[in-house]
Amino acid sequence: MEIGLAFGTVLRQKRKAAGLTQEQLSYEADIQRNYVSLIERGVHQPTVAVLFKLARALNCTPASFISEVELLMAQSTPVSAATQK
Repeated sequence: MEIGLAFGTVLRQKRKAAGLTQEQLSYEADIQRNYVSLIERGVHQPTVAVLFKLARALNCTPASFISEVELLMAQSTPVSAATQK
């Protein structure tokens, strides 16, 4: 899975788990609502500053956010024939 899609998927999961709409999250994170949508769809990737804003708004750390993205990417990475032997 591409990093932008993985990040967007984790963002959407966290936002929904927090019971927030894109508009509510954008208000809490002080970013544009359409930017939240673009990130969730993997069209745009956030800067480090935006990552920190999103994490704060979702009551998590940026590190835990990135860890979830890494985990999702690892779970969706196909195992190559070389590593199966």
